[in-house]
Amino acid sequence: MKTFDIPPVWLLLTVLLALALPQVVPAGLSLKSPIIDLLSAVFLGGGVILIAMAVSQMRRMQTTFHPREEAARLVTGGVFKWSRNPIYLGYVLILAGVILCFDTILSLPLVPIFLWFIEKRFVIPEENALRKKFRLDFARYCQKTRRWV
Repeated sequence: MKTFDIPPVWLLLTVLLALALPQVVPAGLSLKSPIIDLLSAVFLGGGVILIAMAVSQMRRMQTTFHPREEAARLVTGGVFKWSRNPIYLGYVLILAGVILCFDTILSLPLVPIFLWFIEKRFVIPEENALRKKFRLDFARYCQKTRRWV
């Protein structure tokens, strides 16, 4: 079961729930407009690019991006200068982008719920492991870089 307890699986399940919710509870709400379509594309594209940049940076630093593996190095450069969790931030952007793209407005509350869940389930335990392993370096990093943005 641990194999499936990873953030991309939780993102996929949340996306599926977001797409199914309007089928179960039709409300007739819509935000469809060219501006929302553009915002959706920005969120989706931005999320994918942010994840790709973060994974690339972690590979260059020869450390893992898998949440269950121990980090070999503390990555603080690239997109990690702006956010301690750019991959998870990318997931949140993708979720928001999908909800806007498919105009499933009733599903918008899933975005903060997903963020909260990911933070409790993955971010805090990962940060605790980094804090334990990299001590002062991680403390300095936390002072300079916010958890999300």
